[in-house]
Amino acid sequence: MAFSTRSGGQTRTQTALADINITPLVDVVLVLLIIFMITAPVLQSGINVAVPHTRTVNQLTEQRTVVTIDKNQNVYLQTGGPDTPTTLSDLTARLRSSARGDPAKQVIYLRADEKVPFGAFASVMDAVKRAGITNISIVTQPLESAPATDTASK
Repeated sequence: MAFSTRSGGQTRTQTALADINITPLVDVVLVLLIIFMITAPVLQSGINVAVPHTRTVNQLTEQRTVVTIDKNQNVYLQTGGPDTPTTLSDLTARLRSSARGDPAKQVIYLRADEKVPFGAFASVMDAVKRAGITNISIVTQPLESAPATDTASK
């Protein structure tokens, strides 16, 4: 598109500026990037637990009920919101009250620190089973591929 102007008897033709100024777009994108970088660690809340490492690990894709045992043997229950501390006696009642449908079809994910004794782990599993839930999955981390060590040189 062209515009013509007259100034003192001369006619000059000017073209319209058809280029998009991307500087404001870049500014907005950088601000959004900074906002996401700051809020991402906050969204990953939960109890810090060093779960055991195994070879086969399935990724959790849905929001599920998670029971967590930390290294001090404190028990936490997460049913869609933040982790809330609970006791073994309250765990069964809280799982029954939060059950959606048939408890036998409900899935519970059990996260336990690798330093938790087996007795505490078994007590929590028993409390979950007393709630009628038999489908218990244990949360683990994948094994990191470690470099092979040469035992013949020792």
